Amino acid sequence: MKLDVDVLRYLSKDDFRVLTAVELGMRNHEIVPTELIDRIARLKHGGTYKVLKNLLKHKLLHHDSSKYDGFRLTYLGYDFLAIKTMVNKGVFVAVGRQIGVGKESDIFEVAREDGTVLAMKLHRLGRVSFRAVKSKRDYLRHRSSYNWLYLSRLAALKEFAFMKALETHGFPVPNAIENNRHCVVMSLVQGYPLVQVKQLQNPETVFEAILGQVVRLAEHGLIHCDFNEFNIMIDDDEKITMIDFPQMVSVSHRNAQMYFDRDVECIFKFFRKRFNLSFQESIDDNDDSDEGRDEAGKPCFSSIERSAGFLDRELAASGFTRKNEEDIQRFIEGGAESDTNSDSEGVDLVEDLNEADTVDGDSSHLSVEELNEADTVDDDSSHLLEQNEGYKCQGKEESCEARESSGSEKEVEENNEEALQSEAELVKNLSKQRRCAIAKAHKGRKTVAARNSYKDKGGRSSHNSKIQKQLSSW
Repeated sequence: MKLDVDVLRYLSKDDFRVLTAVELGMRNHEIVPTELIDRIARLKHGGTYKVLKNLLKHKLLHHDSSKYDGFRLTYLGYDFLAIKTMVNKGVFVAVGRQIGVGKESDIFEVAREDGTVLAMKLHRLGRVSFRAVKSKRDYLRHRSSYNWLYLSRLAALKEFAFMKALETHGFPVPNAIENNRHCVVMSLVQGYPLVQVKQLQNPETVFEAILGQVVRLAEHGLIHCDFNEFNIMIDDDEKITMIDFPQMVSVSHRNAQMYFDRDVECIFKFFRKRFNLSFQESIDDNDDSDEGRDEAGKPCFSSIERSAGFLDRELAASGFTRKNEEDIQRFIEGGAESDTNSDSEGVDLVEDLNEADTVDGDSSHLSVEELNEADTVDDDSSHLLEQNEGYKCQGKEESCEARESSGSEKEVEENNEEALQSEAELVKNLSKQRRCAIAKAHKGRKTVAARNSYKDKGGRSSHNSKIQKQLSSW
């Protein structure tokens, strides 16, 4: 859907109030009932219905009356809410042309009051070209239900946190400025995507610089997972800048080595095809770069040491579990130097994001703490399950002792009855599933008896049968 910001200047406060009411109602409704929108918006004299009609005309809402009369936000309405919040904060005052389109986001130019041009990234998960988000990305974690707007919010929040932390540790990334809902505002990179570059003055130097960033990320505990020519910007001085970070995972992830090797292979493949680069010659020229590499000159994941920091712990990257936290604490207590600066920076990042949320006044805006709490729910739940299993084992031992001491046969009979009941329920469920399967198999087909049955339409045979019934009744 095309972003037409001209409509934004004609929307009133009541329009944004109703849009916010729909957003709040979508917390626990896929389609928000019209009555609920009216109660949340609290407009006078029934003005909610008039505003809904206006928003529907501009395609900021979608109307659905299949089950009940209700509305839901479209991506265009979600864009307007985020842009309005950014303008009220003074982040930018104008929206320019579209400079990038991806399978997960759109990128626009925005301008500040002093004329500085920035980049605004709007995450748009759920497009037809990329809907396998649940299997390809880890935004959901433990959640079973979701909608695309909520996933886009999580992706934007995660990218903003990663960008802030990487910038603090000296990585070549854009300067993250502000985040709201599914929108991330960052500095505009003065360069070109590497995929558009046909010639380089020093391709060996650029290749080693890119490969060095992959290894350096792994030393900090992170893997990019999408490190290719489309997500690398290069300027006229052949300096690189990394972009696109929502999919980053921890080196403790179960598929970390596969992701790392895939990123390295993408770089090798691109430079081999585009610039005809011979990697063996470049490795012979740099003897120091041969350390920690295999025969083909590719970095080995197993030889990388996490000596630079624990960014995956600070940002709760995917794959970083409670066991890894305990190992790190044990390592720190053993006399190793802890990265206290990075910890304080991570805390400052959380505080900055929470302050931005309070300025916004948006009660539905997520913070980094909430995302980290959502990330650690799986570990907490596994810990609680272990405790519950321990309690169950204790209960079983106590019941066994009581059974032996008392010697009563009532408990044994009750257990037998429960076993019989469970078996009966199991048989009942299996028969029910069998009936459902048979019904689905025969759905939409007529049986042979129904298709070949004779329909008597009141002829002589029907008249004779009526007479026979009357005689039999006499």
